[in-house]
Amino acid sequence: MGKHRYGVILDAGSSGSRVYIYRWLNAAAARAHGDAQTLASLPEIKTKKKWNKKVHPGISTFATQPERVGPDHLRDLVDFAREHVPEGEAENTPIFLLATAGMRLLLADQSAALLDNVCAYFRQETKFQLPDCGLHVQVIPGETEGLYGWIAANYLLGGFDEPEKHDHGKGHHTYGFLDMGGASAQIAFAPNATEAEKHAEDLKLLRLRRVGGEAVEYRVFVTTWLGFGANEARRRYVEGLLEAYPGSQELPDPCLPVGLKVNQTGHELLPGSSELAGTKPYLVGTGAFPECLRRTYPLLEKERACVDAPCLLNGQHTPAIDFDVNHFVGVSEYWHTTHEVFAMAHKDKAYDFLTYQKQVTDFCSRDWRDIVKDVGSQKWGKKVDEKTVEEVCFKASWLINMLHDGIGVPRIGLEPVKDAAANKTKAMLGNAADRGFLDPFQAVDKIDGTEVSWTLGKMVLFASSQMPAADHALAVGFGSNIAGVKTPADFQYAGGKYEALPTDLDDSNAGGGDDWHDRIFNGSYSRRVPGILIFMVILVLAMYLLCGRERRQSAFYKLRRRKAPGFLGSKFFGGSASPHYEHVLEAADPADDFELDDVEDLRLASGSSGGGSDPHHTGRSSGWATPIVRGMSPDILRSSPSRSKMYFDTPAGSAGGSAEKGLGITAFERGGSGAMMRAESRERLAPREQTGRRSRAGSPTRRSPMAGLVVKKSLD
Repeated sequence: MGKHRYGVILDAGSSGSRVYIYRWLNAAAARAHGDAQTLASLPEIKTKKKWNKKVHPGISTFATQPERVGPDHLRDLVDFAREHVPEGEAENTPIFLLATAGMRLLLADQSAALLDNVCAYFRQETKFQLPDCGLHVQVIPGETEGLYGWIAANYLLGGFDEPEKHDHGKGHHTYGFLDMGGASAQIAFAPNATEAEKHAEDLKLLRLRRVGGEAVEYRVFVTTWLGFGANEARRRYVEGLLEAYPGSQELPDPCLPVGLKVNQTGHELLPGSSELAGTKPYLVGTGAFPECLRRTYPLLEKERACVDAPCLLNGQHTPAIDFDVNHFVGVSEYWHTTHEVFAMAHKDKAYDFLTYQKQVTDFCSRDWRDIVKDVGSQKWGKKVDEKTVEEVCFKASWLINMLHDGIGVPRIGLEPVKDAAANKTKAMLGNAADRGFLDPFQAVDKIDGTEVSWTLGKMVLFASSQMPAADHALAVGFGSNIAGVKTPADFQYAGGKYEALPTDLDDSNAGGGDDWHDRIFNGSYSRRVPGILIFMVILVLAMYLLCGRERRQSAFYKLRRRKAPGFLGSKFFGGSASPHYEHVLEAADPADDFELDDVEDLRLASGSSGGGSDPHHTGRSSGWATPIVRGMSPDILRSSPSRSKMYFDTPAGSAGGSAEKGLGITAFERGGSGAMMRAESRERLAPREQTGRRSRAGSPTRRSPMAGLVVKKSLD
């Protein structure tokens, strides 16, 4: 592993997907070369302008053909990521695809099929790190998107690493975050101490980790307003116009420049258009911006009942905002609507309500033909086209209403605002010149050259989780803020299930990469291990069944002869290859306990005739031998040649009742005429009453003193 770690995130939006690549120092390098300030900071995330790429359309358009999302949509983004991530770092580089608005509108089965195909494509076509598809490839809710944006804004502004330079008063040093897209809008902020205590159960617990390993926690309120994005707000606005002018074909629209005609979806209608001669109503611009503000105000739906007070709009609960300490930055539509046209082509200028409203009023009252000429001459820059200026009047009115009547941001220039000059240090003024980050609201696109994107917030969270934890430091991620619970049940870890990663600080990996045994349980390998084990079990079982009974018996007989573990010769594996004998034990009365008498070893001759001189052959004889007891003819004992001791033999001089020294039964050679067997003399099975010894557990018992041991041969 090199000194840098990389991360790849795909923002899968409704209109397209954009890939972002980020880089940071791994823990070993950051700690080795970092000073005390570095160790007390979050990892430093770097990106470049050329490290992002967007493709169209959005992945939600593949809902009916999910198998095409890889080759037709993801391929270019993946190839782009491979070009910018060093080849040797791919296995250590996590990849995420996080989908937002467009995917939220799909049916559950369609969304699931798309995500499954995305994950499969990543794993088959790339070497990027993807240990948990459920977390790395998902549709994120608006609240999560807002939280990531809050992290990104505070990371870039310095609210995390230099709190003393961002003291807003009352011990507050973080910034609020506002985001507006086409379908929804989000807000995220840390309430002041009073509100945080009052509404603790409504906050999110967020935990990050510094380079030095110490954890830092924040309590953040996040909510999303569905249907309050710019496009959805306009759709509801047009519905209101249709209701206000029933039966009319031309609907006067104060939110359009003078003379502009558009259909209900916002597309310009040129002279001679068939839609102008049709019966379907269309909109005609009147350029009356004050009237536009009045007509867009009801879209806030502030009249809705507030069940859980306080509420800002749409009846949704939101803790009270203290604008003395809560200073907000706005991105996406907040930036585009305030700066693309009215701040002279993207220049950083602080927002103030009085100036902005005057600019919009003057612009929207102009004739549409004059505005088109200015677009052609690139008065507002080459990125501003006719569609942008056509929509800007409505969007400006909606933004003003959202900010000031909805969220309650003070109107700079009209309403008095507490002087925060005491908190504006020279360093802060230098870093935030002309951006007004200590004002109640400021729209931003980039800070110090880095785009304020929620994807950056996600990567900050992940990178901080890769810093090895100090003693007792908890996992990085976010979840419900429950009193006394350090890791709530819904806690979402930064990159999957939390595990200490040894790769950054382990000396054995200094040269790069994990050991093979570590790799097996990392990334995609971890999901293969159970399948491999199951396959091996099935293979062994199949071989067992295909061998046949006779081959199994032969194999396990040979194993037993080599003193293999006892269980190998059990009935589970098909029994022994030699004839199997079963002791048939009859029930007995407790008073009639009998025991086998002590036995002595007998050296049996080999061969079918009972004679022979080969001791080796004798030692390998199969079958059972005649049990010999005391009292047997000495001639027989003397005539028995030497042979190897068998497993069931009783050592010379031992007592026959010891379970550890065998059963006192010796092997009997099976000749060519068949297996021969001798039963033990019943006279030798006498009760041991005269010795005072009782039968040991497991000894054969009989109902009468004359009952003998029955030895039965099982024939397969």
